Amino acid sequence: MKKIGIVGLGMLGNAVSLHLLDSGFEVTVFNRNKDKTTQAKEKGATVVDSPKEVAEKSDLVIIVVKDADAVKQVAFEENGIVKGKSNGLIVADMSTIDPSESKNISEKFLDLGIHKLDIPVMGGPNVAITGDLVMMVSGNKTSFDECKSIFEKIANKVFFLGEKGVAHSIKLAMNLQITMLALALSEGITLVKKADVDPKIFLEILNSTYFKTGMSENKAFKMIDGKYDPTFTLENLKKDITTMTNAAKSLGIELPMIQKAEEVYESAVKEGLGGIDYTGIIEYIKRINEFK
Repeated sequence: MKKIGIVGLGMLGNAVSLHLLDSGFEVTVFNRNKDKTTQAKEKGATVVDSPKEVAEKSDLVIIVVKDADAVKQVAFEENGIVKGKSNGLIVADMSTIDPSESKNISEKFLDLGIHKLDIPVMGGPNVAITGDLVMMVSGNKTSFDECKSIFEKIANKVFFLGEKGVAHSIKLAMNLQITMLALALSEGITLVKKADVDPKIFLEILNSTYFKTGMSENKAFKMIDGKYDPTFTLENLKKDITTMTNAAKSLGIELPMIQKAEEVYESAVKEGLGGIDYTGIIEYIKRINEFK
């Protein structure tokens, strides 16, 4: 497989496309807003006008869009991926969606003779550009084996997890961790700052313990300085949180903390904070406490 298509060139999709181009693959891209295809085009990607054309030119099509509705639109609607299928085409969905939705979409693809893999990833565009994502894969094992060498270019760790839907369940559980860590750091920083303690001392102590994380060692210092250059926007995380709560309902389980987090992130989006990095949730915590 040398011909790869990417449908959706947001921050993550664009970074993946650039890395694949650097790795020697033929890449065809589609994005509704063509302005976002400029970097890929300059590096040698073929820019086309529909997902159908992406499929016609590709052995593997990677979808990187906002939600399940967007996946269905680029896959099945007029000029969708399925309209341009060729023999042996494989579709891989990197979007973060509900596992039950993923299963339904996989079945619809299979009815049309196309195998779909779930390939959600951990890591933002800053690591996608170097091929250092962590990828979770589920779906048809034979299709995975065909695509494995490509996935290993995109990610430095690739976990095959079994049947369709499983990867998205784990992805939601991973983004639940991100949600809680961002809130915990925001509240910890706010607490010590209100107590007239330098929050950098709090982070220095935290990072000397078992409880340190990549977020506390890196992004937390930017949170103190009010720097929220987005690698994953607050609004997109809020969308994923809603997907988590819906998945919990469909499984018949109670996840009380993520339900509360959904309320907090929704309020932050309403406050106009949706376009900044998800760690900007600290700005909402500061606002409700009325201090800078």
